[in-house]
Amino acid sequence: MAKNNNLHKAKTAKNDEFYTQFSDIQKEIEKYLEYNPDVFRNQVVYCNCDDPKQSNFWKYFHLNFNHFGLKKLIATHYHEIEPTYKIEYTGEDDNDCEIGDITPLKTNGDFRSPECTKLLKEADIIVTNPPFSLFREYIAQLIDYDKKFIVIGSQNAIIYKEIFPLIQNNEVWTGYRFGEMKFRVPDTSEPRATRFWIDETGQKWRSLGNAMWLTNLDNDRRHKILKLTKKYTPEEYPKYDNYDAINVNKVLDIPVDYAGVMGVPITFMDKYNPDQFEIVGCSYDYGRPTGWNENINMAVSVEGKNVYKRLLIKHKQ
Repeated sequence: MAKNNNLHKAKTAKNDEFYTQFSDIQKEIEKYLEYNPDVFRNQVVYCNCDDPKQSNFWKYFHLNFNHFGLKKLIATHYHEIEPTYKIEYTGEDDNDCEIGDITPLKTNGDFRSPECTKLLKEADIIVTNPPFSLFREYIAQLIDYDKKFIVIGSQNAIIYKEIFPLIQNNEVWTGYRFGEMKFRVPDTSEPRATRFWIDETGQKWRSLGNAMWLTNLDNDRRHKILKLTKKYTPEEYPKYDNYDAINVNKVLDIPVDYAGVMGVPITFMDKYNPDQFEIVGCSYDYGRPTGWNENINMAVSVEGKNVYKRLLIKHKQ
């Protein structure tokens, strides 16, 4: 059994290896700097799921260390079996990304290990692409230690029972990129029928149509008013069979004049302004308990047909 568990962990670890493109990191981080040029000044940035030999997070922040006014940059990464190391950079030659103080770790670099947790306590802002299979635990740790963060996840995480309350209470929200993202994957990655390819250099790639950045750093995206023009009619917006709310199939079709609860696709988070809307709950689809709300822990349906995952919202005005 132990051998099987190790094989399962190894397979999961390989499936979690998605290497973010430098351009995607740059585009996201620059938006925060446009909103607040001093967001990283005198801050310790920790990339705690990043092999600096391959990580573009390490490379990006190393190259911009002095430009951002960072205090320190730290990276650690996970290895299935072997102990790994931490690398710290406090400035010298930003353009040489191999420069940094390397210290061996006693453990395998798991973000939950005592060594990595100690580094987390020292850090101010966490920026990385964490393992999707451990996303619940990962975010929970950041919240427990009251850390600022900008991380990549799946849009499905929006209605995880561990994360939805944070979103509902405006403790976390989405960043700028919300949707299609492409990632390098290891040579050991098995081919897939869709969203997988090998480029002319032999590099393997995968894309995710439902990727997102999740953060608790303020940004201007979440303060933009969503302009709406549609008006409510009972014919176009049927009520759910089992909950007092209307169904809205497209975010831009949210009726501007409806005062009650509305069920909208989870892609609504990309347009969510907490001054304009209130999130009152969520549903899950087809009876699978992936969503969570104490009062609305169910699938919603229209004329007996279950409707895919919905956020339940109301206009504030």
